[in-house]
Amino acid sequence: MSRASSLLTIEALVKTYSRSSGLFGKTDPVRALDGVDMSINRGEALGLVGESGSGKTTLARCVIRLVKATSGRVIFDGVDVLKADSLTLRTLRQRMQIVFQDPFGSLNPRMTVGAAVREPIEAHKIAEKQEARDRVESLFEEVGLDPTYTSSYPHQLSGGQRQRIGIARALSVEPEFVVLDEPVSALDVSVQAQVLNLLSDLRANRGLTYLFIAHDLAVVRHIADRVAVMYSGRLMEVAFVTDTYDEPLHPYTTSLLSAVPVPDPRVRRERIILTGDASARRPTSGCVFEPRCPHPKKNELCRMEIPPLREIRTARLVACHHAE
Repeated sequence: MSRASSLLTIEALVKTYSRSSGLFGKTDPVRALDGVDMSINRGEALGLVGESGSGKTTLARCVIRLVKATSGRVIFDGVDVLKADSLTLRTLRQRMQIVFQDPFGSLNPRMTVGAAVREPIEAHKIAEKQEARDRVESLFEEVGLDPTYTSSYPHQLSGGQRQRIGIARALSVEPEFVVLDEPVSALDVSVQAQVLNLLSDLRANRGLTYLFIAHDLAVVRHIADRVAVMYSGRLMEVAFVTDTYDEPLHPYTTSLLSAVPVPDPRVRRERIILTGDASARRPTSGCVFEPRCPHPKKNELCRMEIPPLREIRTARLVACHHAE
């Protein structure tokens, strides 16, 4: 994907944390992100999937600088987010927004939901007083809520209603790029479908670009154009949705897809059970997935050399020595 067509480009992004271990509290560096390279096109929805602890949320928070990256570059529309000064970052905050996984935890319980949506409008000087209140009511209608809910508190609303408030608050500053950090994982299945349809409509109507994080591949298939599969801080595979689901090329992607239920009782899918623990210490050399990899051609090369994320076919990137 060319940089010219990309709204967001991530280059060699690394995030290292310190972890205490041993009797004397020795600190060991833990790489939550280990050299991630990725691009997102304008108007695209990129799904980022992987099991818990793979680095999905860390990546999202580094991209919008809620968490400080250790090294690398995040280029948003020509601006390096990681090197932006406070004034530039304030402008970027308006153009880049996030919807969190927990809608209740992301709202102030002492503030009405109307005030929560109005606050960023006034903070960024988009509108004031009655004009700001009118904008809030319009946003409520856009996300499928009655404007009378503006005087309600978070505990008075359902989970689905609170998540719609989170979406309205993100949209209140007219962003171009929205990070959706597992926005439906805490919701009932019927409500998930409603929120996903809402997000699809908003993207079409507003021309938004999404980074959609999830561990449910069925959900990602519904909303994303491309899918990036992450494991232990590295990207394993990046491809268009249809290619990923019809013919996965990385053994980790194949394993994830084998766990997705098939909506037909007559169809049986062979489940691939991975051995070992994903949270275990990553190997010091070679492929990070090698200790759990079920690929029949796994060999010494996998244990000794890190496979680069390379283009196997047109618009298909895979980090596996045996992807062909």
